[in-house]
Amino acid sequence: MVENNQNPIDKASQQNLDEAVIKAPIKSKEKPVKRFFTSLLEFWAKHQTAISLAFLAIAILFPILFNQQYFLSIGVNVMLYATLSVSLNLITGFMGITSLSHAAFLGIGAYTAAILSTRLGANFPITFLAGAAMAGLFGLLLGLPSLRIKGRFLAIVTLGFGEIARMVELNWMSLTRGPQGISGIPKVSLFGWIMKTPAQKYYVILVILVLVVLAVAAIMNSRVGRAISAIRDDEVAAEAMGINVFGYKLMVFSISAAFAGLAGAFYAHYMSFIDPNAFSFAQSILILSVTIFGGMASIAGSIFGALTLLALPELLRFLIDYRLIIYGFVLVIMMVFQPNGLLGSFNLKHIKQQAMFRKSQERSES
Repeated sequence: MVENNQNPIDKASQQNLDEAVIKAPIKSKEKPVKRFFTSLLEFWAKHQTAISLAFLAIAILFPILFNQQYFLSIGVNVMLYATLSVSLNLITGFMGITSLSHAAFLGIGAYTAAILSTRLGANFPITFLAGAAMAGLFGLLLGLPSLRIKGRFLAIVTLGFGEIARMVELNWMSLTRGPQGISGIPKVSLFGWIMKTPAQKYYVILVILVLVVLAVAAIMNSRVGRAISAIRDDEVAAEAMGINVFGYKLMVFSISAAFAGLAGAFYAHYMSFIDPNAFSFAQSILILSVTIFGGMASIAGSIFGALTLLALPELLRFLIDYRLIIYGFVLVIMMVFQPNGLLGSFNLKHIKQQAMFRKSQERSES
């Protein structure tokens, strides 16, 4: 009886051993790649501040290394759209509300700065703050009646507001000069120091981008950010927990619009000329494309998306006949294989917590 009971056990153990031997080569092939990406993400999560400072240092050194107007103009465009994408990500990525009116807030900030500087002689700090305040005010006025709507209906409302804003800019001749636009907008100046060179303008938009990134990061790392994430995941559950869903939506929508107004004020002083064509629906789609491509609910994704979509067409300029085809092909491939964007699928905070938990488990086992 003892011998009969041992045979099935031996056979089962031998079978498990055989299966382990068969599967071993497959696992050995998969482990290095998986370990590499896991370790890379964990390193990024653990040293996020140091890596951010390293990229900031590269951005600061960029005008010194590439001191040509062509490269600096590309750098300014990348920084400008990164600022717009981070501000849009606050409402679209973190809050989960699709907005197609970001170009309208960009235009409101730009026209506010242009009118104040050309007609009242206001300097850049005043026009800068006024553009943000005016865009934030219009965001508040738009959000009051529309943020109770959900889904694609809200997106259509924001689209309509964008077109209304553009038509007002196009037809209010006494204020905006209509299709003629506003010219002669003064350059950026701080305390009497006029910033004329491309490098100086680059550093101004870099400072604006850093301020917006720090503000959004501070919001999302606070109690307000946790409420925003709860609303995005489940509005009903968030409201049941006592969160003022409509109030948070209205606040975030206004802040996002104000940040777009900051970028608009800089755009007006940078270009020295604005007209309604610069703030069309196509502009809103481009900002949204940068946000989705880089990664929803990812600040780093917004910056990387702007760097990719704004710099890639310039790098492909030598393929002028096929540039748009390659550009569109890259977008389609990304949306098929990575629908959350390049960095939208990775939560560095969770990755860091998992790494710390895994280490604590290994220590307890040892």
